Amino acid sequence: MTRRSRQGYGGTGPGPITPDGCAVELYTRLPLGDEADIVQRAVPAGARILELGCGVGRVTAGLLRRGFTVTAVDESAEMLEYVSGARTVCSPIESLELDERFDAVMLGSFLVHAGDPQVRRGLLGACRRHVSDGGCVLIQREGDGWHDNVPREAPLADGLARVVSSVPVTAQVRSVHVEYVFPEARWTQTFLSRPLTDEAFEQALEQEAGLAVDAYLTDDRTWVRAVPRRPPAAATS
Repeated sequence: MTRRSRQGYGGTGPGPITPDGCAVELYTRLPLGDEADIVQRAVPAGARILELGCGVGRVTAGLLRRGFTVTAVDESAEMLEYVSGARTVCSPIESLELDERFDAVMLGSFLVHAGDPQVRRGLLGACRRHVSDGGCVLIQREGDGWHDNVPREAPLADGLARVVSSVPVTAQVRSVHVEYVFPEARWTQTFLSRPLTDEAFEQALEQEAGLAVDAYLTDDRTWVRAVPRRPPAAATS
């Protein structure tokens, strides 16, 4: 089943497909990586965490097991049906307004690389609105050269994940096509990505959300901790 997708985004395969091309059933099959361990090293024990774009709650579950209190946000009600043990909120990230602050806000899944810079501003604005003044924002970035090393593939549970292509659509934006192949099912996803150098990334944080990089948390610089530098801007629709 497919739904109306955002321009430049789409997906195919069994089950519900979100507007950005993510297949809900696929995400229930993906194993948890080291995200929860990275968060545990970066924030205080027992922190209240706002997880933006939680999907089916793979990382959420890992955070809960480590003693964090999690509010999990996703715009897909079908994704949120799989989340357990955490407070859930069904909402687009950009318009989220919970009227509360958290010790840490997470923006994973490479969402900061949204093709439309206005969407990125909305995502970063939501991070800043919801992080406490003494808290931090944890952001996942694409790795260096991610768009150059294609096609490439990697084993995935009992299947295979394959980045088929990353094609320029403008001077700054690329259209990425990914396949997920399992013995009994196949999914595809196409999405737009705006690569960001360290300089461009740090500039976007400062200018668009009043955030500054505090530390790069992994050797490949794909996970970043940022901290507030100025008061949050008002939410925009």
